[in-house]
Amino acid sequence: MYNVTLIPGDGIGPEITEAVQQIISAAGVDIKWQTVNAGANVMEEYGTPLPEEVLQSIKKNKVALKGPITTPVGSGFRSVNVAIRQKLDLYVNLRPAKILKGAPTQFSDLDVVIFRENTEGLYAGIEHNVGDNAAESIKITTREASERIVRAAFEYALENDREQVTAVHKANILKLSDGLFKSVAEEVAQDYPDIKFNNKIVDNMCMQLVQYPEDYDVLVLPNLYGDIVSDLCAGLIGGLGVTPGANLNDQLAVFEAVHGSAPDIAGEDKANPIALLLSACLMLEHLGEEKAASQIETAIEEVLTRGEVLTADLGGTATTTELTEEIINQLGVE
Repeated sequence: MYNVTLIPGDGIGPEITEAVQQIISAAGVDIKWQTVNAGANVMEEYGTPLPEEVLQSIKKNKVALKGPITTPVGSGFRSVNVAIRQKLDLYVNLRPAKILKGAPTQFSDLDVVIFRENTEGLYAGIEHNVGDNAAESIKITTREASERIVRAAFEYALENDREQVTAVHKANILKLSDGLFKSVAEEVAQDYPDIKFNNKIVDNMCMQLVQYPEDYDVLVLPNLYGDIVSDLCAGLIGGLGVTPGANLNDQLAVFEAVHGSAPDIAGEDKANPIALLLSACLMLEHLGEEKAASQIETAIEEVLTRGEVLTADLGGTATTTELTEEIINQLGVE
């Protein structure tokens, strides 16, 4: 039995986390879930969207599965997602972008893994107003953070038979901050002579991914660029509804839905649980349950390929409950 923190989140979060729990159980993996709440739905009770008990639970169990959490745009509380990453020093944002069989995409050959630095850059949130007519944000780039994210990308490539790591930056314009990231990546690459290394300017990288996605393998990026390029790759593989994600350090792992909380359909049994389920597959692999993870991913691909039981975002009319049951059926477990 594994002890895992469960953070249902806001909006559709409780529905899709329940669906994922059912499917994992059907796959024969015994997990003891410790449920804690974060997000807009706990503000009134706790006075904060991120109660301390959430962080303590993750520290205790070492592994967490998190549903989507609402982030107000332009005002309101700071992103809970960013806060969890920074408070727990989850310096790796891992975003695999692999086209599944049957996925709703016109592309056919994309299998990249994105390593996004998770703790600094513009997302450090150091900003202030300058009078009434201007605002300033400070972008932080350190050698330590740059080195550990680049090294994590190379270690992943080495352990997973990946042939190439590409560092993505804007050092042609941001010569000091992105220049530091680029130079650190070049230094770290020398420790991995068996892994091919190159670097790309971020805007060119976006174009290359659309035109020649098959040419790329592992990408490592500073925080903001990683956020943007991750969603670009999500679009290439079929959308955020089929895209997993995780936040990691050397001791802790938080696996999450990368899409929003979709409050407009919350409680209506319309939500697609596949993205969170794929994140849960990453979690199962992390726990050593590779067989169950593979079985679930195969079941998802079978459901997508058949196209008979899909939620509205995937072009169908099925409910969350119906899609969940169909995936379980494809596992061969009633």
